[in-house]
Amino acid sequence: MIKILFETHHLYYLPNFEPIINQLKKRDNYDIYISMPQYINDREKNLFHSACELLKINIISEQDETLRIEKIISIKLDVIVVGNIGQLNKIVSDLTITVMVYHGIGLKQSYYKDTDDRINIRAVESKSRFNKLKEQGQKNIVLTGFTKLDPLYLSDDKADQQLKNKLGINNNRPIILYAPTFYPTSFENIYQELEFISAEYNIIIKLHNFSWFQSRYIHQSNLATKMASNNENIYLLDSSVFDIIPYYKISGVLISDISSTIFEFLPLNRPIIQAECLKLRLRHIIFNKRFKKKLDLDRMQELDFVYKVESPSELYRCIVFSLDHPEEMSELRKDAHNYYLHKEDGKASLRLVEEIEKGLC
Repeated sequence: MIKILFETHHLYYLPNFEPIINQLKKRDNYDIYISMPQYINDREKNLFHSACELLKINIISEQDETLRIEKIISIKLDVIVVGNIGQLNKIVSDLTITVMVYHGIGLKQSYYKDTDDRINIRAVESKSRFNKLKEQGQKNIVLTGFTKLDPLYLSDDKADQQLKNKLGINNNRPIILYAPTFYPTSFENIYQELEFISAEYNIIIKLHNFSWFQSRYIHQSNLATKMASNNENIYLLDSSVFDIIPYYKISGVLISDISSTIFEFLPLNRPIIQAECLKLRLRHIIFNKRFKKKLDLDRMQELDFVYKVESPSELYRCIVFSLDHPEEMSELRKDAHNYYLHKEDGKASLRLVEEIEKGLC
């Protein structure tokens, strides 16, 4: 049996890995393990364990981080899959094939910097990104598509309706999905506008994992919880919801800022609004160049398939227009899909597993 580990540094990496795990299960010749560093928030770890139990795979968990690493090494793994470099070099052996399925495809420079020569296979989501990585001299890159999105290419009207029922959405108003990142975020600048908009629309809010589990951002989830409790058409997805894919399917419009969700929503060819009214820390306001170094400015300037909102007051009008004219940017979104996401077939995980198996031969 081939022993493969998914090293999951945060709960929100799991949707990237699950389609790959499902592909491996079809082959019946893999022992599949999964683990999360011991220092992660207890609530997050508990949710992670519950999700992995449903997947029916082996969970590696020990009392402290040293014991966890020792346990991983003792298994003598054939393959390790990671979502960032993290502690890869502490758990990998010379004979292990290491695979990176990076956890995001957004607008931050970390995509290019979080790498290591020890990576044997790096899954890349698009031809354009593949070419850029190649120009930078990165090796062992493989064009697969973004594994997280594989389920998005499958339609299931019954499941969609069940999800609406579970949320308590029992009206015919359009559904707007708001999915901001944790920093720099648009949330603190537009939440009051969302309260106003919810009088006419259903609004689902999916916060970033860090907004629930990291102390410096937890005020965001506290504010969102209060907001949802006071507005009947606002549906806040709590910390137990780590997979945004099902909520894409039931939403007519996406609002985000510099999150990967802007690209992940493209397979549905529905309107996307980018809120550019971000709240920056004082040091980033003063030292603006330092902040800009964190962003992929070239990619930001390429975004011609989104409606850009610079002020919260513009948001309502933009939502109304995009819902009335969903076809307006349709061709641009199709072109963007081809540029940012590779093939429209939901087989990114299959391509990656086939590449891994080539390495095992």
